[in-house]
Amino acid sequence: MQKIQADVAVIGAGSAGLAAYRAAKAHQKRVVLIEGGAYGTTCARVGCMPSKLLIAAAEAAHHARHAPLFGVHPGGPRIDGREVMDRVRRERDRFVGFVVESTEAIPAEDRLHGHARFLGDHTLQVDDDIQVQADRIVIATGSRPNVLPMFKSAGDRLIVNDDVFDWQDLPESVVVFGPGVIGLELGQALHRLGVRVRMFGVGGLVGPLTDPAVRSYAETTFATEFPLDADAAVETVERDGEAVVVTFRDRNGSKKQERFQYLLAATGRRPNVDNLGFENTSLKLDARGVPEFDPSTMQCGRTHIFIAGDADNQLPLLHEASDEGRIAGDNAGRYPFIAPGKRRSPLSVVFSDPQIAMIGETHAAIRGRPHVVGTVSFENQGRSRVMGQNKGLLHVYADAVTCRLLGAEMIGPRAEHIAHLLSWAHQQRLSIGQILDMPFYHPVVEEGLRTALRDAQAQLEELETSECGRAASGG
Repeated sequence: MQKIQADVAVIGAGSAGLAAYRAAKAHQKRVVLIEGGAYGTTCARVGCMPSKLLIAAAEAAHHARHAPLFGVHPGGPRIDGREVMDRVRRERDRFVGFVVESTEAIPAEDRLHGHARFLGDHTLQVDDDIQVQADRIVIATGSRPNVLPMFKSAGDRLIVNDDVFDWQDLPESVVVFGPGVIGLELGQALHRLGVRVRMFGVGGLVGPLTDPAVRSYAETTFATEFPLDADAAVETVERDGEAVVVTFRDRNGSKKQERFQYLLAATGRRPNVDNLGFENTSLKLDARGVPEFDPSTMQCGRTHIFIAGDADNQLPLLHEASDEGRIAGDNAGRYPFIAPGKRRSPLSVVFSDPQIAMIGETHAAIRGRPHVVGTVSFENQGRSRVMGQNKGLLHVYADAVTCRLLGAEMIGPRAEHIAHLLSWAHQQRLSIGQILDMPFYHPVVEEGLRTALRDAQAQLEELETSECGRAASGG
């Protein structure tokens, strides 16, 4: 049995783990990075990068089909599924290669291969032959797809997003369960690439949206392109030969059956914390089995153990994982001196078409607090109509007292760019009036944002309780 003494041990070499390692290394000499699987982050291997490659192919096909809108008639696109998936895999492997190269640049003595498990608060067992005694520990073990028991009957016809990017060719049909971020992106892309797609959801949820009006607009928009029921009544999922048969009730209550080549489970992800031996530690766990932690410091209770990234099941986004890893690693390296880390304004984007974006506080988070909602539809917005991409709705939330931007939820064209502008404004704690003082070019999609901001500002100026309302009245 090889025994290693470390100042800091980081479990997991994904986005959070790599950031934690580098931050801890700035303070301590002996930091070990433990990884049980292959190097290469979730984002590079099975997440944001390969999904965008598939979406890029889908967008090319979609633009070709809609060129006649502009008087351009190139003929219907011929989609070669093998060529599509070959490019997805090649470029995916290229991105993964960059990450692997960066990880392998870490000194060999700092890298351990094997699955780590707690034997005690300070002791980790790595496979059968290595034991690590660490003064501080960072848990950055990531997450995995959550597969509901009802899907298991599909056998090898059941897939998760990880499996899609290893396809050699495009299938004939796929049923997608879960119109969240992963389901929307992959389902719509497959539909636009000629795959027959039907999508089912539960409770009316669409993407990460919490604003009822924006969510309803999103469901209607996507449902006009491919079959989507965000609150489906699915009765059974069964395997029949090489097909998956789904029995469900349509919106009129009629019973229907449909056959698919694959079932894509996109019903969320679960943190990889269930086999870490927490029962051998003093950590307090929440109902999900995740250690209780302070999101400002990433410290688990008052212990020397920290958690970061998808393992804490808080904000499963690459930039959030990197930030959390940096905070956790920095505090682990400086322990027992703990300090809150700098967190950025919440920002998330769904690369569907139209895109979905969320910034700052959600509609659900501000419900019940005094606020106004600035609204714009992109259906008649100038640049959006010019491009033929004029489906969209934006809601901007502003504090009814301070007039400060609270957040926004949106579906619409170029949402990724509008979301960045709003997130920067939110992080700077700008008021609606201060944002309106910024330049807006013409003609650009961002003029739609200005319309929503003007709507919010007009409502604020009518409120005697708001700072901008008192200013407008000379009070």
